[in-house]
Amino acid sequence: MSAQQKSLLLLEKQGSFAVQNTDIPKPGPGELLVEIHATALNPVDWKIQVYGYFIQDFPAVLGTDAAGVVKELGEGVTSFAIGDKVLHQGYFTNRSATFQQYTIVPAEIVAKIPPNVTFDQASTIPLTLATASCGLYNTKPNGGAGFSAPWEEGGFGKYAGQPILVIGGSSSVGQHVIQVAKLSGFSPIITTASAHNEAYLKSLGATHVLDRNAIPLSSLSSAVKEIIQEPIKLVYDAISDADTQNTSYAILAPGGKIVLVLPVAIDESKRTEDKEIVNVFGNVHVPAQRAVGVSLYKNLTTLLEAGDIKPNNVEVVPNGLAGIPAALEKLRAGVSASKLVARPLETS
Repeated sequence: MSAQQKSLLLLEKQGSFAVQNTDIPKPGPGELLVEIHATALNPVDWKIQVYGYFIQDFPAVLGTDAAGVVKELGEGVTSFAIGDKVLHQGYFTNRSATFQQYTIVPAEIVAKIPPNVTFDQASTIPLTLATASCGLYNTKPNGGAGFSAPWEEGGFGKYAGQPILVIGGSSSVGQHVIQVAKLSGFSPIITTASAHNEAYLKSLGATHVLDRNAIPLSSLSSAVKEIIQEPIKLVYDAISDADTQNTSYAILAPGGKIVLVLPVAIDESKRTEDKEIVNVFGNVHVPAQRAVGVSLYKNLTTLLEAGDIKPNNVEVVPNGLAGIPAALEKLRAGVSASKLVARPLETS
């Protein structure tokens, strides 16, 4: 194996991208070196470039979703073998990001890819499933709503009969919120999305899909009440702009919890102590999310093999890493019910 790889580098803060040669990192104790066959794009990637979030050291490799093949084992790793097909989440460091041909990841937050899932499909899962799972199942002090995960003992179907409202069901995060909510037993699972995504979201577990183009946010509360009379005590806002946050918070019943994927923008004058606001940071590399990540990845292969967790729809980006900058512009403009996926090894 060559000592160098191709990486997509963000050259400076809020700067431009360029494909360049970089050294292939070496795994430390408890880590894997993974050859990346597919990496998915996420909104955080274009936001880092446009707004200068998170990253301070440049040139920087971005990307936080990967599927590929184990190429090297760090000291003490016994749960994987060279050649295993795996999926995992990346992190915001050059050795652990995924817009490159090789990356490093702790073995405890990696899962083997079952035969019924392709590399492209597998790469759509890590970040958005982590965001859904950490938001619902992490402990309260660590940015979660504190529910029991369905893959843990006693967690499957535990919340049967309890309704959930998912804002933005066709978003990549929303799709995985619907799926894990179904495993947890939440019902009905009410979501907002475009009408053309209704059948797809119902196949994932949604029971009711409210057409966001036909029902304005001002009428959402009435539309929900037509479906169910009991109070909504759990809202997952997978969009989390100011309008959806304030609408969701108004719908939320006293004693309820709202999970947000962006900073809180709820009108302070309307906040009350009997409604809990949860801000999720969906990355299982960080210490506060690691326990949820270890638990999830321990069970993920089985969940994927059974079809209990399904990947997003895939749209492949041409030209490998070189095609990512244009694809990020497309993502910024808006992509619904599918995930843009690049194949780093196809970089010329």
